[in-house]
Amino acid sequence: MSDSLMPIDAALAHNSEYVAGHGVRHLSTEPAKRLAVVTCMDSRLDLFGALGLDLGEAHIIRNAGGLATDDVIRSLVLSQRMLGTERVMLIQHTYCGLHGLDEDGLRARITDDIGEESNMTFGSFDDLSENLRRTADRLSAEPALSQVELRAFVFDVDTGELDEVFLER
Repeated sequence: MSDSLMPIDAALAHNSEYVAGHGVRHLSTEPAKRLAVVTCMDSRLDLFGALGLDLGEAHIIRNAGGLATDDVIRSLVLSQRMLGTERVMLIQHTYCGLHGLDEDGLRARITDDIGEESNMTFGSFDDLSENLRRTADRLSAEPALSQVELRAFVFDVDTGELDEVFLER
């Protein structure tokens, strides 16, 4: 595969090779380990490698910051109530782009770029452990998720190590 291909074209070329060697698999929609992971979209997080997971074993729910947005909560409720997950790992990471983000400055840049004012919030934070606790509290406040085990971790992007942040529950 040529490095000169644009990223999407390269991905499609890779997919053709993948399909050729893939074979047919019939994996259950229910994750085998009954695990859901909420984490950041950051491309440096190899959760399958770091957690020893394979396809079909866990739901991985990603967004900027690994935050408990309404859509993450919706996804977790479906994961638990329809597909049998019983445990949630909340994983945020070192060197996150939201850590210390100047939201007003970003909104001003967006306004300059598009010519319209933005009221979007991005979820910036100053303390990673406190942000994990706040995110866990939001998940715990959802009655439909009250039956799941919830634990929180910081992923070190330099070493791949997980450090547990103990939650007060």
